Parts: sequence; C-alpha cells; structure tokens
Amino acid sequence: MENAEHTVADILIVEDEVAHAEAIAEGLSRQGHRCTAVHDGAAGIARIQNHAYDIIITDLVLGGEEDGLAVLAAAMKFSPQSKVILITAHSSVQTCRTALQQGAFDYIEKPLDLDDLRAAVARAAELTAQRRTIQELRHRLDDKYGFENIIGNSPAMLRILETIRRIAQADLPVLILGESGTGKELIANAVHMNSRRAEERFVAINCAGLSESLLEDELFGHVKGAYTGAAADRPGRFEHANGGTLFMDEVGDMPMAMQAKLLRVLENGEVVRVGSNEPIRVNVRIISATNSDLAQKVQEKKFREDLYFRIKGATLNLPALRERREDIPLLIEHFIKQANASHDSKIKGVTNDAKRLLMAYPWPGNVR
Repeated sequence: MENAEHTVADILIVEDEVAHAEAIAEGLSRQGHRCTAVHDGAAGIARIQNHAYDIIITDLVLGGEEDGLAVLAAAMKFSPQSKVILITAHSSVQTCRTALQQGAFDYIEKPLDLDDLRAAVARAAELTAQRRTIQELRHRLDDKYGFENIIGNSPAMLRILETIRRIAQADLPVLILGESGTGKELIANAVHMNSRRAEERFVAINCAGLSESLLEDELFGHVKGAYTGAAADRPGRFEHANGGTLFMDEVGDMPMAMQAKLLRVLENGEVVRVGSNEPIRVNVRIISATNSDLAQKVQEKKFREDLYFRIKGATLNLPALRERREDIPLLIEHFIKQANASHDSKIKGVTNDAKRLLMAYPWPGNVR
C-alpha cells in the first residue's frame, strides 16, 4: 500500500552505475511507479526517441559519449512533456542553473537521499497527472479545437485540411496568410492540436498596434524592477508557451527593431526578460499569421528578409469566403446550430431567397 497516496508515473532511469540504477528503480517501484533503467546516455536517448516517459531521471555524468545534459536535450526535442530530474555529484551553481534553463524539472545532489528523490518524483508526477487531465478535457472539446469547427467541403478548404495533417507533426514554423476573418487563429489552433505538442499550451498574441517596448515585455517578460511599475518577475508569452506553440497574429505589423530581437530568439532558442541579462531556454513552435503581403514588405524594407525566411517553414494561404462560396450553405447550417444551442431556439433554416442573397454577398469581413 506504499503507493496509495502517490500518482503513478512511467519513469526512465539513466544511470551508469548499475547498483545505483537498481536501487532507484526498486525504491520508486515500491510506490507503484513503472521504472525502466538503462546504463549509458546513448541508450537513454534511444529510449526517449521511441517512448514518451512521464519522468526521466538521469545522472549528470555518464559513461560514454552522451552525458546527462545530452539526455536532457533529447528529452526537450523528442518528448518536451517529460519532467527531467538530474542527479549529480559534480554540482555547481552554473551547471544546475544551465540545466534548469534548458528545461530540467529539478536536480538532486549525491549522496542521493531516496526520500528527496521520491519527493521530486511526486511533484513531477502530479504535474503530469494535471497535464493528462487537461489533455482529456481538450479531447472532449475537440469540436472547439480540432477540425470540426473548420467548416467547409470546398476544394480550397480540403486542401487546407490536408496541408494541416501533413505539416502538423513536422514541428516546422508555419506562416498563415489570409484576409481578416478567414480563420487564421482557428487554423493555427488546429495545427497545434494535431501536433506532438498538443498536450502543451497554445499561446496567442496579436502584434498589431503594440509598441516595441510593450511587445517586448509581452513576448519576453520582465524581472522585478525592470521599469517603474514592474513590482515582480513576470514571464512572457514565450515562457508560457514553453513546450507548446506560440501563435503570433499580424506579425507583419511588428516594429523593425522588435523583429531583430525576435530573430535572435528564434536563432538561439533563448529569451532574455526585460531588465535581465540571464538567458532562459525555450522550446516553442512558432506559428505566425498576417493579412499583409510579407514578401512585398520585404522588398520595401519594412520586414526583415532573414526573419521572413525563418518563420515561413510551411505556408498556408487561406481563401477568402468569396473564393469558396460553395461552403456558404454549410456555414449557414453551422451558425444556425450554434444559435439554437446558445439561445435555446428552434430555427430550422433560411429561405431560398435568403440563401441566394447570402451566396451573392461579397463578404468583405469573411467569417467573423
């Protein structure tokens, strides 16, 4: 009954000292955890590439070419939802700080206290359980976050859906182009929910109308005392989206100076909060959107060419509603169902004359 009060987790142990690995596995198994042990970094990385563990416990120094930081890097790349706990006899403030910035959940110094390790595992397992609960809720709300709310059977929309299915798992940056009201955030959310990052956060920000300083603060956060009114540390959108997806709407309106700062983050995978010099590692998929002609803005020197190519790993061109009029009857039916559900009404449909008017309307605002 030792595991009665503990959330059970699937744990990978990477420890080159076999006796230590067995002791850790035995101690955690008594609490009901499922433990797998390997004895070098390369074997640990191979496991991570093929299985999503809840928790990864790794010694910082391992026999062979791959050390604990390499195991951590593999976890952040292939299984960003995993909680990584480092064990080290060679602890230094800088090494531990670096590991935490790169995504480690916690670290424990040798000689190892099994109770300390159990406590760290319990915290990590609880967070994992919370994430699973959120995932289950999201699956129940698939009509809001999945394809079900993307209405259309026209060839143009079917091509969009097929492209989403093709690119979602690739973890490439995505650039969504389209007029206002074409559903750019809805499409971005669908890409996220069909990706390997679906269990993590989808964080959105609209870049339009924000000054350079405000946008920098929103994206990167700030430390206490960074400016008047900064009474406490505050993480930015990049940190909130760590492990998941950051959606930047109207990226074409971003000030030029801010474009340079964003480019550095995308190149280095690090953000620096306003008022700090300390870089923080982030692992975020970027989805950008704009109703501007970014290629034209590049030609006019109003948008950085290097940033443009950095964010357009895959491109989705969303059609205007007037370009897919055959979807209008489906949209009519969809919005009638929504109205009936929201207002407890019993609208059955629209007249043929009304439908003809709706089909002929140019829809300058598209679907809003």
